[in-house]
Amino acid sequence: MPSCKSITSASLTLLWTLLLNLGQAQASELELAQRQWLAGQRTQAVATVEAALQKTPNELNLRFALGVMRMEQGEQAAALNIFTALTQDFPDLADPYNNLAVVHAGMGELDLAQQELEQALALQPGHAQALENMGDVLLRLALRAYQRAQQAQVAPSSSLALKLSRTQDLLQAAKLPSQ
Repeated sequence: MPSCKSITSASLTLLWTLLLNLGQAQASELELAQRQWLAGQRTQAVATVEAALQKTPNELNLRFALGVMRMEQGEQAAALNIFTALTQDFPDLADPYNNLAVVHAGMGELDLAQQELEQALALQPGHAQALENMGDVLLRLALRAYQRAQQAQVAPSSSLALKLSRTQDLLQAAKLPSQ
């Protein structure tokens, strides 16, 4: 994930699970795209999904797959548009909110990411990836608050310095950006 942990394997697992709910034609196209993606043929995988979407433009699983692919390719604006549309078209599903939060967190928009994760968790309280992503976002928000407190303080605080140091250590250990 751009700002939280990478969700490539979790997203691909979810996409395989979603295949079970697809019609045969869409399933075979998505299966082909996933094989292409895993073989490193990312451009072809995106083209396969886009071609399938020409036939069934409102198909949830194909749209979600395209959003994940765009996100993984670093095409944040495209992913943002796809996941935003999915939250509007399917407001009762947690996964589009979770992935939208990932994109916003990757852009440093932590407050917005937190709101989106709260929505995902309101819809599905046991959503493991959204819970982990919320922890990552909250950790980054804590660092931001500690940094602001350090800038605002008049005299050095050993307690604040310790909190700041430990939060930075956690972010570094989790391989998360500090901003």
